Amino acid sequence: MNKKYNTIQIAMTAALITIILFSMPVIAENYVIGDQKTPVVMPVEGAMYIGADECKVCHQEIYEEWNASGHKYKIMTPQEALGIRPDLPMPEGYAESDILYVIGGWGWKARYMNDQGYIITKTGENLEINGSNQYNLETDEWVDYHAGELLEYDCQNCHTTGASYDGKMDNLPGINGSWEFRGIQCEACHGPGSEHVEEKGILGVAINVDESAAFCGQCHRRGPDDDKIPASGGFVKHHEQYQELLASGNMSDLNCTTCHDPHRPVHEGATNQIEEFGIIVHCDDCHPSAAEIQEESIMGIAGVECGDCHMPKNVKSAVNTSPYLADVSSHLFRINSSENAEFTYLDQKDGNEYANPYITLEYACLSCHVDKDKEWAARTTPLVVRHNVKEPETPVPPQEETPGYTVLIAIAAILVGYVFRKK
Repeated sequence: MNKKYNTIQIAMTAALITIILFSMPVIAENYVIGDQKTPVVMPVEGAMYIGADECKVCHQEIYEEWNASGHKYKIMTPQEALGIRPDLPMPEGYAESDILYVIGGWGWKARYMNDQGYIITKTGENLEINGSNQYNLETDEWVDYHAGELLEYDCQNCHTTGASYDGKMDNLPGINGSWEFRGIQCEACHGPGSEHVEEKGILGVAINVDESAAFCGQCHRRGPDDDKIPASGGFVKHHEQYQELLASGNMSDLNCTTCHDPHRPVHEGATNQIEEFGIIVHCDDCHPSAAEIQEESIMGIAGVECGDCHMPKNVKSAVNTSPYLADVSSHLFRINSSENAEFTYLDQKDGNEYANPYITLEYACLSCHVDKDKEWAARTTPLVVRHNVKEPETPVPPQEETPGYTVLIAIAAILVGYVFRKK
């Protein structure tokens, strides 16, 4: 009897251990980030992801700015997506309850994931339609994305926090890999923050701060080649700002954070109504002479701004509204004013389309002057554009004073005053 009881007890204990083990979250061993799935640099050994809500405790203002940016909303539940876009439709043939996640939906387009984790590519009442599965927000249109294919979700390396390929998320067959938190949260860039919080958030302790363009370029790129800018249909494909920046001549020496506050949104989206909110340095901060000439020119009087020509929307995320106007700004900056210059080319080795390292007149001029041609643009440009001047000295944009440094100065002043008072 005792032997039988012991056998049952052992079996029950083993079953309980199995249940506990399988119900525990799986801690990934290898976290990655970026287009090339680069291993995450851990701030300290043993650090774990804790989520943006923990960061909010000490970084309220930064949290609120990030909360308004598109970074947070790269992958959402249907309820979350409808919370920021109440009119967002579901694909034909699917109810809200049939959708596991909405992919995107903040600023340009939305794609959808079914309950098995696959990206939806068939729609219609009986799923008889191949395509009509990507919803473009600007035009309120359904378009095809990998129509009819069996398509895994494999975007978490850039669209989530704590991405890993050690296993399947929730054992769903359609998701290739897993993540700790959805969306690009604080720790996607700063690394797991558990030890930073444990150390009471001391400035710079157990946290990553990398302001280099190369770091941003882990996600803001496409493909392994720094010197190739993938294009399609005459437009640069989206999220390739780093490869564009590297091809932009003297501008390639800049970091993204020279002009951008990485916590703030730039694009006008579902939770941000201020276009260029995240731009902290503008063209005239570094090019005052050229900006003054431009402002007083016929172009400036007509309301044309630097970015209209030097950062035209020749990058396509979702839609192009004319042959030379899409929906994302270029980061090439330089304009080739030759009538014979071509914006894109076909690589004879791999047969793919790529962009040249400059903007051509079709995009700089004809996106506005739709009734003109490239020959007219080449002939007219020298007459109206005369701001190519050498700045006497490039000014350094004003930098915000670091709060921590100010606090240290204040403490030092108090201590000095105390010492003198004692004397």
